[in-house]
Amino acid sequence: MDPDFLNAFTQPSTLDRFLTEDVITKGEKRKLIKPTSSNKLKLEELKLFLTEWINRTLKEEHIVVKSLEEDLYDGLVLHHLLENLGSLKLDVEKIALTEKKQRKKLSVILEVVAKCLQLEESQLKWSVESILAKDLLSTLHLLVAIAKHFEPTLALPPNIQVETITIETTSSGLKTSNAVEYITENK
Repeated sequence: MDPDFLNAFTQPSTLDRFLTEDVITKGEKRKLIKPTSSNKLKLEELKLFLTEWINRTLKEEHIVVKSLEEDLYDGLVLHHLLENLGSLKLDVEKIALTEKKQRKKLSVILEVVAKCLQLEESQLKWSVESILAKDLLSTLHLLVAIAKHFEPTLALPPNIQVETITIETTSSGLKTSNAVEYITENK
């Protein structure tokens, strides 16, 4: 077995998150940021930058984001952000309390984002499921894409990359692969 696979779970938060989720179904893939990613400081810088950007953008609406994963998964902040940045009126409820309504709301929001960015489904680095699952990597890709589209002059921290591990179940067991993924471009 890949030693990096085991190392990915030496951090309690990653292990707890993986164990509390449903068992990965056959053929499913999950991509995680390695806890040992060498670019952790730059990643934290990007998270802080995006959090402050959202808070500045939504200040008049009295919306305060403290955690990208925890505060964006249900679609409420994304809804307000898109309406504010793009002057878009989204045909969804402002507040979605049930998971079914959150899933529907996110689906509409992410469809609008894909249309605005003129991206095909195969080009998307996020999904309704990954955002609902509070996946940091997907959330960062989504926010960076929104920021670059609606505020192209925004000075995003450059050259943010993370080491990832992809876990996939196959008929012979778990298969893992490592990669480096770029979240922001080198300026």
